[in-house]
Amino acid sequence: MNYNNKRYTIVGVMSGTSLDGLDLVLCEYYKNENKWDFEVKKHTTLPYSHEWFERLKNAPTLAGLELITLHRQYGQWIGSAINNFLADEKKHCELIASHGHTVFHKPHEKVSFQAGDGAIIAAETGITTISDFRTLDIALGGQGAPLVPIGDALLFEQYDVCVNLGGFANLSMETDDRRLAWDICPVNFVLNRLMMKLGKSYDDRGINGRKGKVITELYQQLNQLPYYGYTAPKSLGQEWIENEFQPILDSYNDCEIHDVLRTCYAHFADRITHDINLKNGSQVLFSGGGAKNDFLMALIAEKLKASVVIPNEVIVDYKEAIVFGFLGLLRWLKQPNCLASVTGASSDAVSGVVHLIK
Repeated sequence: MNYNNKRYTIVGVMSGTSLDGLDLVLCEYYKNENKWDFEVKKHTTLPYSHEWFERLKNAPTLAGLELITLHRQYGQWIGSAINNFLADEKKHCELIASHGHTVFHKPHEKVSFQAGDGAIIAAETGITTISDFRTLDIALGGQGAPLVPIGDALLFEQYDVCVNLGGFANLSMETDDRRLAWDICPVNFVLNRLMMKLGKSYDDRGINGRKGKVITELYQQLNQLPYYGYTAPKSLGQEWIENEFQPILDSYNDCEIHDVLRTCYAHFADRITHDINLKNGSQVLFSGGGAKNDFLMALIAEKLKASVVIPNEVIVDYKEAIVFGFLGLLRWLKQPNCLASVTGASSDAVSGVVHLIK
């Protein structure tokens, strides 16, 4: 089918594991000389209230009925937020593509759950909504993650490697005409948790990380975590943090918090550059909140064999939401939006549940 000259107006919705807030982006997607392109029309991030922050953070501990209730109520909150966000543009919006907020991610147990009921969002907004992008891939034997690489391949193909520095760091790259991708290591999920001990929600530009010294023993223990020896496809979730990463940090509770923080920075920079340097590329695109962390980016640049590219602030902040809007479009057009080469599934998939509003 020829999609040239057709523009699709879609809201992409993303909540990351670092709980920074709800990202909303209104995009037009279109084909330009048979290649997909996009134009951001509007964007915002809604910080979570203390109540929503705590509810989402503690969601993994909820009983069944409580979790379903949260799922529904969070969907209603997202729908209301989209209504306020769209205002006069609502009549032009064709689709909503919502990632939701990840509560569980255990692909080896065929489990991944994102809170934020798409049916409730559709009912609240009156706009057809696509959600639950991971389940089909996991049913096909895949990791259900990362999902962004199809967007990297079709919207950001000019870069050799695309890296997102969010709650976790992940990358995607083209190798032998196949898109490969994987989660590298945690980033903001851990840094933000450490900063809470200092009474702050995040380490602005890495100022606090600069104050510490690397704890050699901790640095070595972190680098020896078994996950780093696994080959792709592989992905990380909060469960891995709690079971593998956090116990190591907890054994250094008597150390100065700035030193623990500095050691994590060194570890993250080491793992990120190690994986990027597997690709002989010249340009690496960085996005996500970590791309604004001057200290982290300086550590990465020191070890990186390629050029660091940090795009404009809209792409840095909203690339994942932009790509999820695009995933929704591909689902609507019945085109593959989840790549088996990335996730390890038995086949590519047209993934996402459509909640159709006439």
